Amino acid sequence: MMILAMSYNNRLLLRLQIPGPRLPKGPTIEYQEKIGLRALKLPSADAVVVRRTLVTLMENPHGLPGINESPEHIGKREAYWSSVKPVHFGVKIASKSLLGIYRILGVGVFIGLLCRFSFGRWLLLKFPSFFSFGWFRKTGPSEDEVRSASFKMWFVGYGFSDSNLASERNSKPDMEIITRVMGPEIGYVTTPISLVQCALIVLSQRENLPKGGVYAPGIVFGPDLQERLQENGISFDVVSKTALPSPAPA
Repeated sequence: MMILAMSYNNRLLLRLQIPGPRLPKGPTIEYQEKIGLRALKLPSADAVVVRRTLVTLMENPHGLPGINESPEHIGKREAYWSSVKPVHFGVKIASKSLLGIYRILGVGVFIGLLCRFSFGRWLLLKFPSFFSFGWFRKTGPSEDEVRSASFKMWFVGYGFSDSNLASERNSKPDMEIITRVMGPEIGYVTTPISLVQCALIVLSQRENLPKGGVYAPGIVFGPDLQERLQENGISFDVVSKTALPSPAPA
């Protein structure tokens, strides 16, 4: 299974100022020809975390200042966050086959219906393998399964090659960029790697980090975390960057 990627306080109520039109919702089941995947919208906390990161960035266009930053870190932080632009973000779960999409839908229907009442929740907990078509089971994965597993996330973005285009009325994105994040098994391997690297940044760079508060990790750790993850087996790649065909004149 692959993931396709196209806080709890009042700051979330701020509306992100994103130039250009909002992307259309598109079909229920989307097919991305360039990466060979069919995708279905996935209700996910990831979109909320990204939105919170962007709201914080909107309030702090150069990123969050550290307690006692070094001049080198100040320059790095300001250069990085000044280049990050707000985006509309959503998460989709993807499969190479239409059958895989129907399987995802089936699991979603089971969970959505049965979790509404106590007997249904008991069934889900008692027979997780049956109601998830084998995706979940009480025993968990074996060590061999964990070692052989991997994850892959695709990010498909649409935007403008020129900021002036974004402000034009009825303009449409003229660029597409596809990036990919991949690495070892996501739950038992990649998650601990990420947590340990966050902890190491806190220990080694406390003076360069914000004073404190409740923040999404992206706005706090920034590119330092990405660099550490890349050194520990998680890759971040630009797959393609292409110009979109101009719409035919009416």
